[in-house]
Amino acid sequence: MPLPLVHELDPVPEVDAALKAFAKWTDVVLLESAMLRGGVGRYSFLTAAPEQTFVLTVPRFGDHPFNAVREWLAERPAERVPGLPPFQGGAVGLLSYELGRCWERLPRAVHDEFELPAMVLGMYDWVLAWDHVAGRAWIIAHGWDGGTTPGNRAKAADQRIDAVLDALRVDEPDPPRPSPFSEFRVSAPAHPVPGVDGVLSNFSREAYLQAVDRVIEYIRAGDIYQANLSQRLMSPALCTPLELYGRLRRRNPAPFAAYFAHDDWAIVSSSPERFVRVEEGIVETRPIKGTRQRRSTPEADLLTRDELRESEKDQAENVMIVDLLRNDLSKVCRPGSISVPQLCEVEAYETVQHLVSEVRGELGEGRDFWDLLTATFPGGSITGAPKVRAMEIITELEQVARGPYCGSLLYCGFDGTADSNILIRTFIQRHGWVHGPAGGGIVAASDPVTEYEETLHKAAGMLRALM
Repeated sequence: MPLPLVHELDPVPEVDAALKAFAKWTDVVLLESAMLRGGVGRYSFLTAAPEQTFVLTVPRFGDHPFNAVREWLAERPAERVPGLPPFQGGAVGLLSYELGRCWERLPRAVHDEFELPAMVLGMYDWVLAWDHVAGRAWIIAHGWDGGTTPGNRAKAADQRIDAVLDALRVDEPDPPRPSPFSEFRVSAPAHPVPGVDGVLSNFSREAYLQAVDRVIEYIRAGDIYQANLSQRLMSPALCTPLELYGRLRRRNPAPFAAYFAHDDWAIVSSSPERFVRVEEGIVETRPIKGTRQRRSTPEADLLTRDELRESEKDQAENVMIVDLLRNDLSKVCRPGSISVPQLCEVEAYETVQHLVSEVRGELGEGRDFWDLLTATFPGGSITGAPKVRAMEIITELEQVARGPYCGSLLYCGFDGTADSNILIRTFIQRHGWVHGPAGGGIVAASDPVTEYEETLHKAAGMLRALM
């Protein structure tokens, strides 16, 4: 199989400067490790101007959203260059939460004012890739737009690299104009958030407490064990998505951060959570369940960490989702291959600490990343258990479409290597508004007031970026 053309960059460009350089290109996407943590968060990838884009606007039960993507990639087989970052071109894009209706008969939300598509996957022939541990960066291009002849592909790849280099050489690209505030009307309820000026929620504080109580009633009735309930926080957009991402990456860095601009909307994310990753047939997922607010002194922060680690309620919440994910992975993984190498370990982020687990498996024969997504999407950590009934209850109580929130931004390379995040700590900007939901897992032992406060703790780093 052919190898891509590689050009190493010296000096290594700053990630934020490179993103600005491509701000006017179509469908620009950045998957950034804005926070390094051990084996997680080593690489960043930027690309734009896809060769083709597959869009699914309204998902319907029985749709097969990945068939065209799988075929496009299969017609362009390529090997990875050893020693370079794992993604070297392929599919990149968005799966919104509602894409799950392709595989389950689920109700529709009452309010869907922003009307984001269920799927947008671009087919990208090139990528700018960083290895932050090695302090190196490369442009990697395949030249498939030049055709299947090796000479034509090499010429097209060389031209693509020249175009990327030209864009990077522009010192001060013209900034995109701010999105004007729109008179666009929000149909869902819009309540001021106590103590947070200028931010609205689809829940009043009292209504959220009542919704938590309703989830607990469903749990006691035997419908579910857990459901992830969120409130949608909204504000007028006072800056461009690019400016918002710059603020967010400085104030709330995360290992699975992302920026994606498509059409007249954009996603700005500082997600701490991996969804599913595939490399050489090994599957990994890292669910987050259990949260505590960071404290201002090291001593208090340590006490908070110990409290989280020893909390029976938070451990139970995490273990339920680990069991759900083990079941989801078993649909596509080799029998006996699923393991849990990390269970309920505390990880610290800018404003909160989380309990994080890790589940691994080995893809079964003939299975690929797209089969894995079909079996697992949306992620169990942001739905609940059992998943389908939890999703029904979420739609009933939240009343608004989640859109990209709790969906995923992902890549899948020409060689099948893939990774994805879960879109929490995420803003969506469209129609002159920016909204960023925040939620948490509700279990039988949940306290409604504590759960409400937890949503605001999780959103604190995001909300600072709006100021």
